[in-house]
Amino acid sequence: MGVADARDVVAFVAGSIFGSGLLVSGMIDTKKVQGWLDFFGDWDPTLAFVLGGAVLPMFFVWRFAERRGKAFLGAPIPDRTPPKLDRNLVVGSLMFGAGWGLAGLCPGPALASFALGGWGGALFFLAMVSGMVAAPAVRDRLLTRRPA
Repeated sequence: MGVADARDVVAFVAGSIFGSGLLVSGMIDTKKVQGWLDFFGDWDPTLAFVLGGAVLPMFFVWRFAERRGKAFLGAPIPDRTPPKLDRNLVVGSLMFGAGWGLAGLCPGPALASFALGGWGGALFFLAMVSGMVAAPAVRDRLLTRRPA
């Protein structure tokens, strides 16, 4: 098995674990996600464990990876990009958060919902992909627009 094949296997296994985690944690249940975001109503704090279960291990994994310089399959680990707070990041974050709060899904759970959620999941997934495809053109148009 070549390196490219090994990467495909690792990607498949990692994606399967991620998808299973979304399913087990309830992240594809829109009511659970909206309950997590409803601080002043019927708040459901259980997704904090999902957040902690993702962020804490990755903190240590990134520290370990920085010292290695190479991935386990030999590919170089890219340098960390310097943090940059700009209009694209702020607007994109606001749109992502608004969509997540309104629909109760973000891209990973939306993909799982597409597979398991019937027509509603499929419709949301298609709308999400359409927005992703249209976003760069809309952004470029807004950036090149001249004020009246």
